[in-house]
Amino acid sequence: MAKKPLGTKARTGEKCPESGKWKVVGSPSTTAPIAVGNTMPPYNGQAVTWELIEYA
Repeated sequence: MAKKPLGTKARTGEKCPESGKWKVVGSPSTTAPIAVGNTMPPYNGQAVTWELIEYA
């Protein structure tokens, strides 16, 4: 199965499409390791868009 490309985005509440390091788009930002199939988390209590920046 092909990896999703770096730069793939997923929103809070969606299933993670690829294991790796994800970054919150915007400011303030953070990074988090998220495994494929896990639910994308909120950040600072807000629904956010996450961007894949590094493979696990």
